[in-house]
This record gives sequence, C-alpha cells and structure tokens, in this order.
Amino acid sequence: MGMLTASERVRAAEAVTAELQSALRMVGITLPSLGVDPVSCASSYLAPLVELGRCNLDTALRLAHVLADYARAAAPGHDRGERRP
Repeated sequence: MGMLTASERVRAAEAVTAELQSALRMVGITLPSLGVDPVSCASSYLAPLVELGRCNLDTALRLAHVLADYARAAAPGHDRGERRP
C-alpha cells in the first residue's frame, strides 16, 4: 500500500470496506459490524484494517456456503473435504 497519509489510509480503507459490503450484499449477506478499524488507520506503521465484526450463526453459515460454492466453481474437481498439499 506504500506510504500514505492518514486521510489517504482512511479513504482507502473506506473504499475497500464499501466494495466488500457491496459484494456481500450481492449474495444476500450483511455483516452488521463491517467497518473501518480507526486505530489501524491512525498508525503510520500498520496497514489499515477492515473490521469484519461479529455475526449470527445463520449469517456465518451463509457466508461459508457462498465461499464454498465459489471455491468449487473456481477449482472444479476439488471437494470441500479434500485437502491440498
């Protein structure tokens, strides 16, 4: 990410958070606590962090299913239980 000013770090983190929120919304998932971690944006040494937060079991399961479906589509022939070296 390079050397960014504090305001640039905040804008970058907000943009990534908005993009993630939009992508999740497209598959019907809402992470209620999704947001920018303000402490990480204030640091000049750490990269900004996106706080995914907590969610209920139904939301976590839906997210797991979306990710598993994507993984199967992206790498056909690899089952959920199969481990890759």
